[in-house]
Amino acid sequence: MSETRFGHPAETWVAAKEEMRMILGSRARAGATIAYSELVQEVHAIPFEPDSTALAHPLGEISTEEDQAGRGMLSVVVVHKDGDKMPGPGFFELTRRLGRDGTDRLACWAEEMRQVQQAWTRPRRGQAGPLS
Repeated sequence: MSETRFGHPAETWVAAKEEMRMILGSRARAGATIAYSELVQEVHAIPFEPDSTALAHPLGEISTEEDQAGRGMLSVVVVHKDGDKMPGPGFFELTRRLGRDGTDRLACWAEEMRQVQQAWTRPRRGQAGPLS
């Protein structure tokens, strides 16, 4: 039996994560954000719901992987469409697990956004961004 993630084959899960990573990286490079609802419309490998646990997991994995690579928590660019227009509570829970002080959510978000945008716009081997 092949490995699955939330009922999806592992290969499909990886493909969805890479789609997300590229979408989020593009937003970071542009200095922009993306709403959860817009993100799920742009990911085609797996049909996610904007407020689903299944969506929170790849976003958390992407942020953890990007942070370990020294590029910050890439999911910082995913925000609520309405209301505070900031990342959801899962993002701030992850900031604490990754050793950041998320007490002041706005300051934490701004600093993480700065780090991510800097990483994704820094020239690497003649190209912009880490995955260009």
